[in-house]
Amino acid sequence: MHHFGHLAPRVRGALFHREPAAFRTDSPLPVLATALGATLYSPATRPRLADDVRKQAARGVVSMVLCLEDAIDDAEVGVAEDNLVAQLTRLAAEVPDCDALPLLFVRVRAPGQITALTRRLGPAVGVLTGFVLPKFTEETGVPFLESLTTAEEACGRRLLAMPVLESAALLYAESREETLRGIARTVEKYRDRVLALRLGVTDFCSAYGLRRAPDMTAYDVGIVASVIADVVNVLGRADGTGFTVTGPVWEYFPRQERMFKPQLRRTPFTPGAERLRSALIEHDLDGLLREVELDRANGLLGKTCIHPAHVAPVHALSVVSHEEFSDAADILREDHGGGGVLRSAYTNKMNEVKPHRAWAERTMRRAHVFGVAREDVTFVELLAAAVPAA
Repeated sequence: MHHFGHLAPRVRGALFHREPAAFRTDSPLPVLATALGATLYSPATRPRLADDVRKQAARGVVSMVLCLEDAIDDAEVGVAEDNLVAQLTRLAAEVPDCDALPLLFVRVRAPGQITALTRRLGPAVGVLTGFVLPKFTEETGVPFLESLTTAEEACGRRLLAMPVLESAALLYAESREETLRGIARTVEKYRDRVLALRLGVTDFCSAYGLRRAPDMTAYDVGIVASVIADVVNVLGRADGTGFTVTGPVWEYFPRQERMFKPQLRRTPFTPGAERLRSALIEHDLDGLLREVELDRANGLLGKTCIHPAHVAPVHALSVVSHEEFSDAADILREDHGGGGVLRSAYTNKMNEVKPHRAWAERTMRRAHVFGVAREDVTFVELLAAAVPAA
């Protein structure tokens, strides 16, 4: 599988200086973590779930979570489990090559569901990449990860975990530091199974009765911004001890009444692309675009999505620009341990070899899976290609 694989080869050729590379479900964890991109959530109760997965794959989705937790009613759990097993079994029979499907994860409620579902799926477990673990702390996380290990041994294939950091203990000032330490101890112990850490910002807001408006980002909510910063500080370091931390969910998709001006400037949009700008604003995607940029500026990569319309904008903004690629390549080329300062090939900034090395390495990982745009291609062209209906 690879990003933008749903576009025609000639379209990709016109957009990319370097096209996105292919990856597999058994690729190294750093590759898969970077490749997650916009992870689309879907309730496990959907009666045509197998068809939904195939349809979204054809539209460019590369990672999905099939949810047995918050997305469904408590009374529906048994029915949802039965449906999930039936739909994944059908999917495995119809698409024997799991690399032709998105990376599929199941969000469970309890540790026992991991082993039970793995057993019920039998050979069909091959379509699963892993499980999403909710309300993750040291106390709750260890049983989940032990169950994952047991399930992995039973089915004979790698199963990965994506813990969700969303507990009130992580949010509250008096317990945050120790909760983060506990989480860090737990995920380090199971490092070879932890693919990425996801942020449950909706639960954070819930603890204070908050909900951000569509013209605000998570970073405009002070209490949320502070916990994101602390999570990245402890768990997202670039010194080899950190993990990929993904961006919070963008929960709006219908048109909302606006209080503030749109956040998309007209400047990047040519007259011919003004229609695209209007469509993005109409569907409140200008706020999403801004939040994705702020995610990356704050050390997050990827995004939780609850609507297919969010996927293409997230992926378009994940493509490495030609300027970023040029800077990263120069930094890594000149890094022989001695440091130094280089003038950017675009002659608009300085590149310090030592301080910017970690950024350059991260940028190259993103370039590998999302590609590098041509010099004259911006996110506008990438969006226009990826969202033709807009």
